[in-house]
Amino acid sequence: MPRSGTQAPLQPNPPDKGGIQVISRAAAILRILQRHPEGLSLGEIGKLVGLPRSTVQRIVDALDQENLLIASSPTMGVRLGPALLSLAAATRFDIADVARGTLEALAKETGETVDLSLLDQDKAVFIDQIAGSHRLVAVSAVGASFPLHSAANGKSMLALLSPQELARLKKRISLGRHTPNTLTTWDALERELAGIRATGIAFDREENSEGICAVAMAFRCRGDEIAAISIPVPTQRFAVREQELIAALTRHCSTLIAKL
Repeated sequence: MPRSGTQAPLQPNPPDKGGIQVISRAAAILRILQRHPEGLSLGEIGKLVGLPRSTVQRIVDALDQENLLIASSPTMGVRLGPALLSLAAATRFDIADVARGTLEALAKETGETVDLSLLDQDKAVFIDQIAGSHRLVAVSAVGASFPLHSAANGKSMLALLSPQELARLKKRISLGRHTPNTLTTWDALERELAGIRATGIAFDREENSEGICAVAMAFRCRGDEIAAISIPVPTQRFAVREQELIAALTRHCSTLIAKL
């Protein structure tokens, strides 16, 4: 999770082939335009997503046909289109409504950013966030996804899975290294998951992004979905606040879980 004022480069996820590659590239273009609501030229998009201008042109033309993009001026550039508004309006996560008060209370008490995420196959996806009030905070965009083995929310979700569920998911998870602290073997990760099951609390100690630590707790929602609430914190502040954050997270999550 990048720190305030920084933005990780947006590159398409490694594609398989054919249509999957096109979808990945289209998603990268939409996300980069999310960061530039005033619009960008095709050349600027190509530089930011690492694609040839001709490839960007084909994808932009297809998105424009569906009104997912529109011209940002009569002569050049494109920006996000109106069709995205109806798609966004149709997006609904019941747990986001139920947990909103918990996120707000935690953010107010701690002054830190508080995130809500859902388990989506082999990744954790942010569906809501309350930004912290400190000058330096950890932030990530709603809709961003994070690997399960290196992020606190992801590890808390893995620990909540049954042995059968975890065995099935293992086949999909690649234990890639993101920082020198990332756990990259199942033996090491299984030992950590055992500790999380015992305490209910998961940590990210600069395992997903250098300079950022986090604490998280996962729970099952109605419909058996798995969600997690996490508090990412700049490393220099995390060490002195760790126990305070654990106590606040445990207290507020316990109250929320009792309502589910």
